[in-house]
Amino acid sequence: MATPTGARGTARPATLDPRPATGRAPVVLSGAHVVLPTGTVPHGRVTVDGSRISAATPTDAQVIDVQNHWLVPGFVDIHNHGGGGASVSGPADDVLQAVRTHRRHGTTTLVASTVTDDMDVLIRQAGLLSELAEQGDLAGIHFEGPFISPCRKGAHSEALLRDPDPAEVRKLIDAARGRAKMVTLATELPGGLDSVRLLADHGVIAAVGHTDATYEQTVQAIEAGATVATHLFNAMPALGHRSPGPIAALLEDERVTVELINDGVHLHPAALELAFRHAGAGRVAFITDAMDAAGFGDGRYDLGPLAVDVTDGVARLVEGGSIAGSTLTLDRAFKRAVTVDRLPVEDVVAALSATPARLLGMADRVGSLEPGKDADLVLLDENFDLKGVMRRGEWVVDPQLT
Repeated sequence: MATPTGARGTARPATLDPRPATGRAPVVLSGAHVVLPTGTVPHGRVTVDGSRISAATPTDAQVIDVQNHWLVPGFVDIHNHGGGGASVSGPADDVLQAVRTHRRHGTTTLVASTVTDDMDVLIRQAGLLSELAEQGDLAGIHFEGPFISPCRKGAHSEALLRDPDPAEVRKLIDAARGRAKMVTLATELPGGLDSVRLLADHGVIAAVGHTDATYEQTVQAIEAGATVATHLFNAMPALGHRSPGPIAALLEDERVTVELINDGVHLHPAALELAFRHAGAGRVAFITDAMDAAGFGDGRYDLGPLAVDVTDGVARLVEGGSIAGSTLTLDRAFKRAVTVDRLPVEDVVAALSATPARLLGMADRVGSLEPGKDADLVLLDENFDLKGVMRRGEWVVDPQLT
């Protein structure tokens, strides 16, 4: 059960997204707890007309009773390496398989995250992923590596790491043809601050991650334009009372959004509570950091050029044993956040949808259940188990309710 990493698609990828349906009757989802930006509306209703949420309810609308359910916006994952046994670093069919898998778990907007590899491989993959983004299957590209610290490399090949030379960073941005959304950098490395400024100038998110930076160096990176913490707490120095390191700097600055992997493996509940208390739901983005095994199962996989064993849902490098991404899906992150971490549902919705949508510059289209936005929504039962997923007005997971 391995996923090859050497193959790269060259033909124009097929798209998962069908053309907008015509003649489709409007749908009213009625009776659920509807989570809106202003709060939760009990016994609420959402009208879907075509691919959009509508303020009006047409007379010919089909009414679907969803009482005793929760209706929330589709999830937005800004950091995802794969799922369903497939990698977003593979050929087009593999990328689409990963996207399809996460859609079934409520992620209606997904950014594909590459892993460290040779620059020519990353440049070729950027071209393929940008085509899928142009077709609407992806929300963009996140380059995680190769511009990261050998001291905090995690599941990245040390032999392929390099300093963040702005000229090299620019090559990846150009290869993505306007679809680069984020680049993770160890900003303390030579060229790091200049690369942050370059990314900011081009409208690409500079994320601090896989870093050995001090508190002071991290503050410099934020001042230069860094606005995201890549999987906060992981692959960076621990919070210290004399050397607070990057965690303190990233949590305290209101300009920074912090990624959190809420799978019960990457973070102790107290660390998650600390992040929420200091950053708030408006600055937290739940991510999966998922690799191929998400939504698939245990076994041996490849993550870029490295071998990974997944046992009991935990992914670790075969050589060295470092955690190698996650097998998380965002519906599981939602349920854990509400039932284990006891976070308010509204805060969890913000961290899974509104905050990452805003970060991507897509808040006018996705991230909340408001008229005029894409009809991307997730239906959960009273136990917060996923029952239905709609994307752009089409059921991905049909709840089979009447």
